[in-house]
Amino acid sequence: MLVLRVVIAAALVVTAVIHLQLAPGYQQVPHDRIGQGTLFQAQAVASVAAALYVLLRGTRPAYLIAAITALSALAAVVLTRYVPLPAIGPFPSMYEPAWYPAKTLSAVAEGLAAALASAGYLLLSRARAHARDHSGRNDVSPEQHSTP
Repeated sequence: MLVLRVVIAAALVVTAVIHLQLAPGYQQVPHDRIGQGTLFQAQAVASVAAALYVLLRGTRPAYLIAAITALSALAAVVLTRYVPLPAIGPFPSMYEPAWYPAKTLSAVAEGLAAALASAGYLLLSRARAHARDHSGRNDVSPEQHSTP
């Protein structure tokens, strides 16, 4: 499972780096609003934190956090590509009806991280259920298994 954790962390770091590189170009907003660049920076921080968590821990909560982080970023990029959302409160309109290499790479990395983190979570859940189902069998003496 270590390889799985490394690949998930790497994909999350790829999306974090891309968002940090793009953030300055998306920051032009009035001072009373939150810029898209700020949201990009927040996403990058969340991705790095999730990458470290899944890499260092490899627990079900770590996989869940990684999956949610990646899936939320993927949902945001797809939504802002295809749906012309207006500005909401302090958040800017982020409609951008185009794909370009950095955006595409980020979406692929987010999709990969989301899928693999979900798989890791499910694998650990199944292993835990399997262990729970079989843990009671060790407490039964051989005499209890024999038939008269």
